[in-house]
Amino acid sequence: MRKVILLILPVFIVCFAIAGNGAHAEENKWTRLVVESGRVLSEVQQMPDQSIPKDLLRSCSAIAIFPSTVSGGFGIGGKYGQGIIMVRDETGSGWSSPAIFTITGASFGWQIGGQATDFILLIMGRRCIDGLLQGKLKLGADASIAVGPVGRTADASTDIQLKGGILSYSRSRGLFAGAKLGGDVISQHWDGDETLYGRRFSAREILLENKTTMPKCADSLLKVLNRYPPKR
Repeated sequence: MRKVILLILPVFIVCFAIAGNGAHAEENKWTRLVVESGRVLSEVQQMPDQSIPKDLLRSCSAIAIFPSTVSGGFGIGGKYGQGIIMVRDETGSGWSSPAIFTITGASFGWQIGGQATDFILLIMGRRCIDGLLQGKLKLGADASIAVGPVGRTADASTDIQLKGGILSYSRSRGLFAGAKLGGDVISQHWDGDETLYGRRFSAREILLENKTTMPKCADSLLKVLNRYPPKR
């Protein structure tokens, strides 16, 4: 009996180790980032008279969400954040799986201290998506960007929308408004995507070629996005 237990024990140890690794893979920094992105968008759209106009969400080609982006400095400042981008299917029937991206930037002038800000970017044309897939996209140089209008009755007929650029929003300390992000750079986070999906995928494979399965952690984010189907 003792010999049987000794033979079986290593098997149980291996099984528990595999189960533990699986649980760790399911719940990690990147799955939490996707969940947090859904929470940010949901909370912003619940803000009375300060939400992103529905027409813009219905007509955007993609959305980028960077929760808790850190900005700060003394004299010379910097910005760094991690977030997700999702692309609307060209048929309008759904959304791609989320891909992990980073946003970085620098600023100059009198400034002190730091703060964490949630950023939401509405990408209004396919050209900007192509730019993102080249590796890095510099806002204001590689893609036109403008402060996005807020409010239920805000005019959605902006030049940026017509030109297929990017509309930017931010939320900091409870305040939500358009954001100026000219000069900031958005780039793919390869390691984040690899951890999230279990193997290495490019942003193109995730966003346009549908080579990944929608992760469970994106459920709450999809629930919000699906409230704004494109106009027929």
